[in-house]
Amino acid sequence: MDPDFLNAFTQPAAVNQVLSENVIAQGEKRKLIKPTSRNNPKLEELKLVLIDWINTTLEEEHIIVRSLEEDLYDGLVLHHLLESLGSVKLDVDKIALTEKKQRQKLYVILEVVAKCLHLEESHLKWSVESILSKDLLSTLHLLVAIAKHFKPDLAMPLNVQVETITIENTSRGLKTASAVEYITENKENSEARSEDDAFDDLFCHAPDKLDAVKKVFLEFVNQHIIKLGLSVKDIESQFADGVILLLLIGQLEGYFLNLRDFFLTPASTVEMLHNVNLALDLLADEGLLSFTVNSK
Repeated sequence: MDPDFLNAFTQPAAVNQVLSENVIAQGEKRKLIKPTSRNNPKLEELKLVLIDWINTTLEEEHIIVRSLEEDLYDGLVLHHLLESLGSVKLDVDKIALTEKKQRQKLYVILEVVAKCLHLEESHLKWSVESILSKDLLSTLHLLVAIAKHFKPDLAMPLNVQVETITIENTSRGLKTASAVEYITENKENSEARSEDDAFDDLFCHAPDKLDAVKKVFLEFVNQHIIKLGLSVKDIESQFADGVILLLLIGQLEGYFLNLRDFFLTPASTVEMLHNVNLALDLLADEGLLSFTVNSK
């Protein structure tokens, strides 16, 4: 990245010079890490972790990365990395010498990444142009996303955040906006979503294992409600009216559920919803439900 462009943030007089050199074209908007954030110790730690991970992964191919911005922008390292991690075959030449070829190569690579990670375009924090222009913020977001998908046990530092500045060259002049952006998850969000993420991954990436998981759930449920002379054979249909769920909660938590508080043989959707809502309330009261569930 052009040093003069970074200096523009600390030397306002240099902004006009940057614009005159077309670093930011008319109508263009760019978001960058502020120079004051680039020496953040946690950011440096993250960069070292990612570099070490890439070099270890590609050791047999004798590829050595020293700078994330300088060594990944042309797509060569990303190409090798994806093929090594995900056995992905990319329909593009590994070596691209011209900017046009590099842009085409990155387009193919990033399209494959989006498909592998099940990401919609609106959720992407990188682009062909940002990677090609050696943008550190975009490169970090891309690598963190790839690592989380293909190497979820990689020990990346949590709470890595940077101050960013967005600069837009409009017809009325230069517009800037500052913000704080997380590159890796903070610990609280990570813990809150850990169980949810596990099931999301199961549904998205391993639907063939759902039957095995259902079997385990059935065994667990029947182990407890058999004491009531009941058994469950189908989770979806037999849990729909809330009766089994309420009785299971009663067995697990030692509740005595008054038959006047719920419908043992619900005859309508309203009665079923009453049962399900009661079960959700009981779980919430015990601190076992930390997220919103639609009872319908």
